[in-house]
Amino acid sequence: MRVLRVGERALLVELDGGPETEAFHAEVLRRRAAGTLPAVREVVPAARTVLLDGVADPDRLAAELPGWEVAPVPPRTGRAVEVPVRYDGPDLAEVAALWGVSAEAVVRIHTAAEFRVAFCGFAPGFGYLTGLGERYGVPRRATPRTVVPAGSVGLAGPYTGVYPRPSPGGWQLIGTTDAVLWDAGREPAALLSPGTRVRFVAEGSAPGGGR
Repeated sequence: MRVLRVGERALLVELDGGPETEAFHAEVLRRRAAGTLPAVREVVPAARTVLLDGVADPDRLAAELPGWEVAPVPPRTGRAVEVPVRYDGPDLAEVAALWGVSAEAVVRIHTAAEFRVAFCGFAPGFGYLTGLGERYGVPRRATPRTVVPAGSVGLAGPYTGVYPRPSPGGWQLIGTTDAVLWDAGREPAALLSPGTRVRFVAEGSAPGGGR
């Protein structure tokens, strides 16, 4: 763990990897819920960092953090959020080739996995989901698309993500969902938040079709 000061009232905590970051983020939230976390206005997890902003006494907290006992992330209980997907993405065949399997197998592997939202970013409602493992990591596209349609389900590195709105993007697109990832009039506005369990469910369309 490495703790860095950011401005006057923020700390950036750098961790060794994704599992350590998720565990530390969960511990921060646990202590906040228990009332044992010193005053912190905002907690922002990322791939290997957690930003603590609006810290009342950053020097004191920075000295305390390395001594925290952080347990591994416990299994999530309760029902997972199910996201229906038409596996019709334009990069499905390319992902199949990268994995060395058929397009149908990509669908089976992706729908068999249980995902967890590691952190959010890029756009409101966009979650970075872990669960496939390193074996199925894929590179981003060499040339990003200027517009990726809302609802596109994509892969990049070890993550799965769903584009909540049209935007540029370089992820490998394997499918499409009609699920609303972000709705400012909904409470909560984001369908997916850090720690949420997610399962992707295949709809009736045959895999391998173009968009």
